[in-house]
Amino acid sequence: MAFCTRINGMILCIKKGKEMLINLYNEQGITIKNPSLLRYAQIYRDIYKRFLTQITASGLNLGANQEKEIRHKMERLRDLGVVFRNDDKSLFLNWLSPACENCKTGVGSTTLFFSLQCPRQCYFCFNPNQEGYEYYRQNLRNCGQELREIHQQGKRISHLALSGGEPLLHPAEVVSFFKTALDLFPNVYTRLYTAGDLLNPDLLGALQENGLNEIRFSLKLGDTEEVRSRVLNNIALAKSYIPVVMVEMPIIPGTLEEMKKLLSHLNALDINGINLLEFCYPFYNTEEFRKRGFKIKNPPFNVLYDYWYAGGLPIDRSEIECLDLLEYAIEQQLKLGVHYCSLENKLTGQIYQQNLGQRVERYYYLSGKDHYYKSAKVFGNDILTVKQILDNNHIKTYNLSQRYDFLEFNVKGIDFLKGIDLEVVISSNIMEERNDGKYLRELKLDLIYPSNFQWQNEL
Repeated sequence: MAFCTRINGMILCIKKGKEMLINLYNEQGITIKNPSLLRYAQIYRDIYKRFLTQITASGLNLGANQEKEIRHKMERLRDLGVVFRNDDKSLFLNWLSPACENCKTGVGSTTLFFSLQCPRQCYFCFNPNQEGYEYYRQNLRNCGQELREIHQQGKRISHLALSGGEPLLHPAEVVSFFKTALDLFPNVYTRLYTAGDLLNPDLLGALQENGLNEIRFSLKLGDTEEVRSRVLNNIALAKSYIPVVMVEMPIIPGTLEEMKKLLSHLNALDINGINLLEFCYPFYNTEEFRKRGFKIKNPPFNVLYDYWYAGGLPIDRSEIECLDLLEYAIEQQLKLGVHYCSLENKLTGQIYQQNLGQRVERYYYLSGKDHYYKSAKVFGNDILTVKQILDNNHIKTYNLSQRYDFLEFNVKGIDFLKGIDLEVVISSNIMEERNDGKYLRELKLDLIYPSNFQWQNEL
């Protein structure tokens, strides 16, 4: 399948060695010798520059590149025994929710909401990015009927969540929802998201009776002491009713010391765990972010794409403080589970689901690490050399593009190029369904050198 020319939103990254990624658009540390590859790379560089222009036009600036500091902290955490999963996008200590384990692919997982009404006015809330936001602030969805339709269609649900807004503004509907879920899908793992201040023993008892497996509280550091105390009391209360009790919250840069105290408090409550989320800019309330001195993480994404997740752009240094909190939990020997769920971790399920079971040309390889379809490319004067080597090794399935002057082949063919001085590109692709059919779209390129590249380990 040929390279798709609709390439809006692509990044070129340069990868040299096992761990280090060097982005070509930064023009640091790498010189591309092949002129055809250099022209091809310029497409990606221009797209990324336009993306950066759009970010700064929104009113926020990019922070300094923190990749080296992040890699250093991650390697330290790895040495300290933290579990790394989902291609290092998810890190946890002690315990991880079964729902978070399922999130890697998102297969069998469904999240619904009754409404997007909420008594809180968080400046960083991304609900306004959701489709039908204004409508669902005034109207309720019939989630019970949606569950019945899913059941009638024979779809399998292994994990089911009810979110919002604040679901507990509608307590009767919430209880009815989980009763319906228990009746239709008796083995489903259910969870409820809530700010927590509307809970009471009667409601918790009803949720327990109808099989709620997990409740996740969203704490807000800016709440008054009265509200914070009420929520913490309800967290402690929930332990008597719900099997899994945890907290999930974004980590706002500059709150590290306050978050350390909160982690110790939650540990003393003996809850199951906490999910530390990357703090994000939801593309509005710019002034609120600017006056607090926030900047956008640099680079914002590993791969530019139109993601389903409505969270927005990650904020600079949130990830660093999440990693610091993991190390704090180790130092203090906390018992609760501490999970850093990066923004990238929330995006992988979409890639998996779009690429799952698709029919593609044989020169594509489905990565078990990031779920992209991978191929290898060489350019210009290198094409004839590589084609001859592939032919000699009975590899006949490849794609020759005259327009972009490249030869595309299966990444396994790189094994035959050892010892040859070549610039080889690894192409990452996703399947898109459009009005006129399905297309494999190239999103990212990594430059590798065959002599020190092991596709079995890196892809």
